[in-house]
Amino acid sequence: MPESGKQIIRVKDLNKSFSGIKALDSIQFDLYPGEVHALMGENGAGKSTFMKILMGLILPDSGSINFNGELIENMDVHKMLQKGISMIHQEILMVPELTVAQNIFLGREFKGRVWVDEHQIDQQSQELLNLIGLDLNVKTKAKQLSIAQMQLIEIAKAISNHAKVIIMDEPSSALSAKECELLFKIIKDLKSKGVAIIYISHKLEEIFRIADRITVLRDGKYITTKNTNELDKNSLISLMVGREIENLFDSDSRVPGNVILEVKGLTKKGKFEHIKFQVHAREVLGIAGLMGAGRTEIARAIFGLDKIDSGEILLKGHKIEIRSPKDAIEQGIVYVSEDRKALGFIPELSVIENITLSNLKNFSKRGFIQTKKETKVSSQMVDDLKIKAAGLKQKVINLSGGNQQKIVIAKALLTSPALLILDEPTRGIDIGAKHEIYKLINQLANNGLAVIIISSELPEILGMSDRILVLSKGKQTAILNKQEASQEKIMHYAIH
Repeated sequence: MPESGKQIIRVKDLNKSFSGIKALDSIQFDLYPGEVHALMGENGAGKSTFMKILMGLILPDSGSINFNGELIENMDVHKMLQKGISMIHQEILMVPELTVAQNIFLGREFKGRVWVDEHQIDQQSQELLNLIGLDLNVKTKAKQLSIAQMQLIEIAKAISNHAKVIIMDEPSSALSAKECELLFKIIKDLKSKGVAIIYISHKLEEIFRIADRITVLRDGKYITTKNTNELDKNSLISLMVGREIENLFDSDSRVPGNVILEVKGLTKKGKFEHIKFQVHAREVLGIAGLMGAGRTEIARAIFGLDKIDSGEILLKGHKIEIRSPKDAIEQGIVYVSEDRKALGFIPELSVIENITLSNLKNFSKRGFIQTKKETKVSSQMVDDLKIKAAGLKQKVINLSGGNQQKIVIAKALLTSPALLILDEPTRGIDIGAKHEIYKLINQLANNGLAVIIISSELPEILGMSDRILVLSKGKQTAILNKQEASQEKIMHYAIH
């Protein structure tokens, strides 16, 4: 990235505190037209606070922000949007009952003589979707869209706003490999038109692929800015976490035990068919495949969330009938959903309330909760899983993503399962927290648990799995052992 030329954004000595605690401490940042500048750091590093300030959502305590050479004061969202800064949030908020076109131009509708000009909105929206390569009818209601489609529509919305700067917060977290390629093509086109992009992601592979420069924050402090070609994965991780992580996955060689789960001919029409595999005690089975391959659907069926059309499920050699998640939990099967915020925990409840939620019958006597027993068991779980919280009564919504995920796993483990199914266990989690989750999974497997991991991240699947089941369009195409598996082999079978 050329250091000459005019910066579009220049931030100097930015500070922000909440209740006397410093969230940002002397942040420095600059951005040039036509560059992708990655902002990296663990959860809690200050990235979100910094982006909220740039968008005018909150005001800094001190420091300066220059946009195109002009000092910005008394910022607000409307002013920043007018200047040309747009943000694509990780958690997308679209109005479900409105169409794609209506969502794109919400608040900026074209007016006819009396009514909103729906025809012009539809026409311009279709041009935008064509521009980004998204094949979708603009009259489709938002409630019918996938998360991936919503993500791409948010990009179209930013383009429609004639943005000079687009902040992308985890834009690929819900995208398939094919959709990621479309995203990267859009980014390349935006760069060629001089649009500057601030890119936030926990996926290191894509950072090294698309970023021109990388700025690292740690504990609210500015650490450094480097050209991407000056760093490798290990040096970047070290800058982010303040220590070296030698082996991210810490995967041990294990001797599998008895077969815990066996599925035979598992079929759900339109989702998957004739699935057949085993999972052993002291084993991690990875399930890989492109989005839509049937990975999550198989997990939901095993856990009793969805009804199967045919096939058998055997637990420890005995055929079992699972009609509901309650049946699954009673049999010793637990499932941790990919959407932990919607399905994993209740945000406004405390750490202790969430941990014991699935197992309250063991803490109840004559209709009353035995608080001493509940506290003792929860405290032990917090210690064992190294959950960082201010206390058992802290609301889970106020914890980092990594600690929220540990809470969800703790809740699952409290049912004393024989099989733990983890769907995208590290989605949206920073690298340091990922390392802790991986250590926990290995520890659980080493202690005799059978574990299934479903993941879109091939390095995660390869690093954590003893064997890998590959799916393509609902069909089982391969089971690979650790020694023979590679990214190329998995992708070959995933597009089979």
